[in-house]
Amino acid sequence: MNARKSVQELLDFIDASPSPWHAVTSIKTHLEIWKFQELSETQIWNLQPNQRYYVVRDDSSIIIFVTGKQAVAETGYKIIGAHTDSPGLRLKPKAAFGTDGLIRLGVEMYGGAILATFTDRDLSLAGQVNYQTPTGKLITQQLKFPQALLRLPNLAIHMNRHVNEQGLKLDKQTELPLILATLKSQLPKDYLHNLIAQALAINPEQILSWEFNVYDTQAGTFWGAEQEFYANSQLDNLASCHAAIMALLNESVLDNEATLVCALFDHEEVGSETAKGADGNFLTAILQRIADSYDTATEAYQRALANSFMLSVDMAHAYQPNFPYAYETQHKVYMNQGPVIKINANQRYASASVGTAKFMQWCQQASVPYQQYSHHSNIACGSTIGPMSAAKLGVKTVDIGSPMWAMHSIRESAGVLDHYYLIKVLKQFLNSP
Repeated sequence: MNARKSVQELLDFIDASPSPWHAVTSIKTHLEIWKFQELSETQIWNLQPNQRYYVVRDDSSIIIFVTGKQAVAETGYKIIGAHTDSPGLRLKPKAAFGTDGLIRLGVEMYGGAILATFTDRDLSLAGQVNYQTPTGKLITQQLKFPQALLRLPNLAIHMNRHVNEQGLKLDKQTELPLILATLKSQLPKDYLHNLIAQALAINPEQILSWEFNVYDTQAGTFWGAEQEFYANSQLDNLASCHAAIMALLNESVLDNEATLVCALFDHEEVGSETAKGADGNFLTAILQRIADSYDTATEAYQRALANSFMLSVDMAHAYQPNFPYAYETQHKVYMNQGPVIKINANQRYASASVGTAKFMQWCQQASVPYQQYSHHSNIACGSTIGPMSAAKLGVKTVDIGSPMWAMHSIRESAGVLDHYYLIKVLKQFLNSP
């Protein structure tokens, strides 16, 4: 696979995945092609060596694994962790209201989105709807409106004369509601319910609840004079999810001594402390059950963890030369120059020197360049699922990721070569002795 082809597949994946629920569905489509077997947490498992499995929790977190030839107590787990959610706007439960001849939808900020980037975009809704059949059966169904359904028009510069000097500031309560339609005779609530019901071919009265993500309808694209960059929404962190599954979906993983795990969590952008987040028990529960399938001895699981290694894969901040003051001078990382090892003395990233050295070796073995990043000391550093997963599991963990621009914008950019490099080194990690 060449770099451009791998990124085109990534863009197609993101365009098909406008919400965490859709992302997991897209991932499942890939897994089914490769004959992965879905497991339920409510059932008894009968795992076999060198077989492919996956488990979904609450529709938007997924753990994929390939069992190894040897018991995990002897070989440990090789784990890749990432997250399926991205910052943005979510629809409120009673979203629709009418004022000044318009129907608007109330939204809530999800995570740390750059709100100004949501203005003047062709927005729509994607998520899942819960409704009941005439017999009372509860159905959960995904829904994506493909058309541009919503907009957040900017205030004209004639009424906001200082916007270019002071930046665009939006009040989260009063200035974020999105315009949906012209207000006519129909009640705003009925209008929204009818819109959803029509898309699902059900009666509006059947709808009970929903979760909707606001997404940008513009498709991903290559850009730059030599098309060396690409842009899309949700690169943070669907690019890492895509790289992880591409590294796992090949025949060589079936000949591995160790058990390989790809854990993709929802709710990272809001702290991960949920039932399906990385700070919940999802990963620990699945790893425990895998260990028990090989050996029920009391110490087997703990021995497995002691033999394990995890790569926490999230995006990294590429140097943007228009804003040199925001970067640590000695740790600038650049587009198309390889995956980034992220290091923070206060453990906002989980990387330590021994694990960092091992990742450098995997890069060398895969003929992939690598970079090191440290955050500007006067600016608060973000974090990842790395530190919390390392703390829960006691597993050596390194935080890595591809460099990108405009993290948490609705339109982010990254380098074509970097996605290709990331897939290569993740394959090397999974297949290394």
